Amino acid sequence: MSTNVLRTAEGWWVVCDGRAVAVDTKAVTTAELLADRDAVREAALSDDTGTPVADLVALSPVTTPCRVVAQMVNYRSHARDSGFTGDIPPAFFRKASGSVSGPTEAVVRPSHVKFLDYEIELGLVMGASLPVGTVVEERDLPSYVAGLVITNDVSGRDVQLTKTQFYESKSYPTFTPTGPYLTLLEPADFDRLLDLRLKLSVNGEPRQDRTLADMIVRPAQALTLLARFQTLDTGDLLLTGTPGGTALKAPPKAVEKIGALLPPAVKWKAFFKSQARNPHYLRQGDVITATISTGDGRIDLGEQRTPVTDAK
Repeated sequence: MSTNVLRTAEGWWVVCDGRAVAVDTKAVTTAELLADRDAVREAALSDDTGTPVADLVALSPVTTPCRVVAQMVNYRSHARDSGFTGDIPPAFFRKASGSVSGPTEAVVRPSHVKFLDYEIELGLVMGASLPVGTVVEERDLPSYVAGLVITNDVSGRDVQLTKTQFYESKSYPTFTPTGPYLTLLEPADFDRLLDLRLKLSVNGEPRQDRTLADMIVRPAQALTLLARFQTLDTGDLLLTGTPGGTALKAPPKAVEKIGALLPPAVKWKAFFKSQARNPHYLRQGDVITATISTGDGRIDLGEQRTPVTDAK
């Protein structure tokens, strides 16, 4: 059975039924905690009544610096929203680990970003080194992936589209809210991955809702493809794509064809003029709520709740 671990400024905690028991460990980083799984198990089996989780201030359970890698267009519903047809080649991009923030920390919109978007994603936290050239089969996942986290791949769409720049548009501070829990998995839990349902709402309005069955490239294959050129180490983070329902959607095909004939400056001016009427982009005062769990609650990554604010 999976184990939920919370991180605070005071240390690490095992969470069960709304109570948190401190982990007796010297671990500071996620990698160090994963090397001290015995301490986590002891806390999980403790008779200590613990502390109410509501009294704790959660930090990201993924410590930085670390590698943060993300899959692009990896859900069929998101591909449809983005206007893709046919086979979609697997693609990855990097995010700055400085973008990682806590599960209740405000997402800060830079003053030059007008179109701020959300993307709930399942994060895989590495539990072992993945050298270049590694081939990962489904049965091998427990050997490489220690656990799961909720992540939000926040995106400045106007930067992303006009500059064709994923790294900048997704790497501003607070653009990767992570947690609240690092959900450590047992080998049998990996059989339930496709049952995990990702849900995101803004101000209580549902925006995204899909299970991992909607994925195009699943975790074992993704790690194999990534290992063709990229090493990952314990504590590194792989974001596995987002389902449909983001604010950004491709324009109708007829409009897209006309736009292709226009000079870039004119095309983008027209596109963003139309996007300005889209009420789904994030604004100051919005609250994003994200959850990932199986329907029966056997695996539950908790609830991430992040307000949105403008940079001062």
